[in-house]
Amino acid sequence: MARPKLYSVHLRAWSASPDGDAVFVREGFAWGAFVFSIAWALWHRLWLVAILIAGAIAALALTEDLLEINPLLAEAASFGLSLWIGFEANDWRRAGLRRRGYADAGIVTAASLAEAEHRFSTARHGGAAA
Repeated sequence: MARPKLYSVHLRAWSASPDGDAVFVREGFAWGAFVFSIAWALWHRLWLVAILIAGAIAALALTEDLLEINPLLAEAASFGLSLWIGFEANDWRRAGLRRRGYADAGIVTAASLAEAEHRFSTARHGGAAA
């Protein structure tokens, strides 16, 4: 059995869709943001986050060049930046959804995204969550 995960649910208040254009954001480390930080931010329409990440990467590279840091230490610093981005990414995504008019609708515990969507839909429409 898969280990349960927490998903925060966000609904667009003005949506005509019966599910409120629900967006589910998993709690925890974002592997996509860790590996593809700028592309991940752009994919999730986090324009300012993408610019800030690009700036942080550029500043780190410039600092490494100007101070002539040991390449191993430079790689460790880059890895640390990527780790930080991976740990913070889903919180940035939730904040971005709030800025775009999504309201927090609750938390769902499920083994997968599909199960989380099913549980939320069932609970929202009067049935018992499975």
